[in-house]
Amino acid sequence: MNVRVGPFSVRLAPRALVVGVCLILVGFGVTVAALSTGELAVPAADIVKALFGEGTPVAELIVSKLRAPRVVTGLLVGAAFGLSGAIFQSLTRNPLGSPDFIGFTAGASTGGILAVIAGGSAMSIAGGALAGCVLTAALVYGLAFRGGVQGYRLVLVGIGANALLLAVNSYLLTRANINDAATAGAWLTGSLGGRGWEHARPVGLALAVLAPVCVALSRPMRMLEMGDDAAKAMGIRVEPVRAVAIAAGVLLSGVATAAAGPVIFVALAAPQLARRITRSPGVTMGASALMGAVLLTGADLAAQRLLAPTQLPVGVLTAAIGGTYLALLLRKDRH
Repeated sequence: MNVRVGPFSVRLAPRALVVGVCLILVGFGVTVAALSTGELAVPAADIVKALFGEGTPVAELIVSKLRAPRVVTGLLVGAAFGLSGAIFQSLTRNPLGSPDFIGFTAGASTGGILAVIAGGSAMSIAGGALAGCVLTAALVYGLAFRGGVQGYRLVLVGIGANALLLAVNSYLLTRANINDAATAGAWLTGSLGGRGWEHARPVGLALAVLAPVCVALSRPMRMLEMGDDAAKAMGIRVEPVRAVAIAAGVLLSGVATAAAGPVIFVALAAPQLARRITRSPGVTMGASALMGAVLLTGADLAAQRLLAPTQLPVGVLTAAIGGTYLALLLRKDRH
């Protein structure tokens, strides 16, 4: 369905639009549940008052200072991971082409571990994670470039880099002192615990800048999914589009990892679930971002409430869910 807005024409898929609205409503429901429930419950009617500074001091402390930053960080990080996964799965034309498998998350982990061993602060660890992700992406891109970057080559080089970096990470943990190893191990699990507005702001800024870039790239990337030759015949500048898309995906993955640690499987599962629900022939950016936000915040809510008062890091739950999803995906492809 094409909708004309002034001189522009926008193509809308009714099912994708309905799915997007449903995901927004589910995300809103999860957000309200996360803000209102817990050891000290806050009635849903008091949440808005607390957010605007008109609630009781206790409600404002619980909602505005403790729960809201965690929930907002989860929504933004999940959206960033979902977008990043959608970009790389589209570029590689492979459902396993996510930052978790092609080395970028492992590179971010290496940067974070090195920052921990160096005695860095939380901001230093975040900066190390982002730098590690970017450097790994540059290395993988350089090794995969042979007159251009083919999707299968990017995946193969990325899997090799991922294996190497995981070995490096294990070695670094064995050489660190016990306190640094414990700190790094907790960060590597991936968690939204203790997250404040200082963690949410960089991710929000990255999404504000890179989400429009992803929207602008969505059509050229659809052409790339049909093959480089077909894309070139349609006037697409293949390598510049691919380079910008990789840069956007890497930055989104790096910023998300810097904020919450290497939360695995969100970038893998979100685009595939979105594609199946929308019944889209390709990976959809908007639905993937919304699905990632819902998956991460929903998993974090479950991690806080399932074994209360004990709280699990959200990475533990996403790993369990993602591992099951990956097994089902491989089993389906086998048939």
